[in-house]
Amino acid sequence: MKIAVTGKGGVGKTTLTSLLAYSYVDLGYQVLAIDADPSPCLGAALGFPQDLIDGLKPIAQMEELIYERTGAQPGTVGGYFKLNPRVDDLPDRFSALHRGIRLLELGAVEMGGSGCICPESAILRTLITHILLRRNELVLLDMYAGVEHLGRATADAVDAMVVVVEPTARSLGTAAQIKKLAEDLKLARLYLVGSKVQGDSDRDFITQGSPGLPVLGFLPDDPHVREADRQGIAVYVGAPELAEAARRIAQDLIPK
Repeated sequence: MKIAVTGKGGVGKTTLTSLLAYSYVDLGYQVLAIDADPSPCLGAALGFPQDLIDGLKPIAQMEELIYERTGAQPGTVGGYFKLNPRVDDLPDRFSALHRGIRLLELGAVEMGGSGCICPESAILRTLITHILLRRNELVLLDMYAGVEHLGRATADAVDAMVVVVEPTARSLGTAAQIKKLAEDLKLARLYLVGSKVQGDSDRDFITQGSPGLPVLGFLPDDPHVREADRQGIAVYVGAPELAEAARRIAQDLIPK
């Protein structure tokens, strides 16, 4: 299974990704969690020890590796370099493993537009393609807003995309934009998950404001998330009510 998690910044997509990761480990899956956010924080939400987090470096920032694999210096645009560099060894070499979850940080390429042709983007796009098409495990991608960096060639390999929203009009507006992009990429299974929900009025607001997407479930606005962060433990461990809600969502995402 390959599941992408996206949404407007700050809605709780990293929290949901971490909860799903442990839910699937409990179900017996091998899990590869990919942090594709420019400011990676998935490791902290997963409760990875600080020394493991400190040892990780986003692939997009590995200048020597990018030069070795593409034949071009990072930051260059145009010129000649390998568009399909070797990447099959990267997930295992540059990830960290903790409690059954393998964590990989992609980083981001500062692009002037979605058509950026540069060594960094070549590495990341080839790596995502390899992971989605070749890796035999459950993959969770914690994305930044938008889905353009998936590309048409790999969109078919994503079994589901989950758009996380909070009970605000702006968050639902972003979900509508993501839905359009996903439809352009022919992503068939697209769902909504409500986050930071405080009661029935929030649930109703999200359900009624959904841009035509089925709502898989809701995550309550739980102060235990902040407490887990302060203690450096996994949200899944520190917020049992959220963990229970995530387990139900994880089960619903498994193809029947």
